[in-house]
Amino acid sequence: MSEATENKTVETEAAEQLASDAQAQAEQNTELTISDLNALKVIIDVASQRGAFRPSEMEAVGKTYTRLNNFLVAVQAQQAQQEGSETTGEANG
Repeated sequence: MSEATENKTVETEAAEQLASDAQAQAEQNTELTISDLNALKVIIDVASQRGAFRPSEMEAVGKTYTRLNNFLVAVQAQQAQQEGSETTGEANG
């Protein structure tokens, strides 16, 4: 194999590896956890306390915050219910 062909092969393999790594990272970055949503709730709260939103934006921010909060409360209730049923199942089993 000539040196030029060998260099192209190495470059091609490196490019394929970079593309594969980028795709894997993109897949990892698309996950959103409950902790992330709790962090967003805190960020909205802090930003609104510091006056980061214009008065005309507050309605949309407030509605979004309320929807986020309701979702988090529902998830926490669901998790508590699942933990309760697992504990009951273990006690009966």
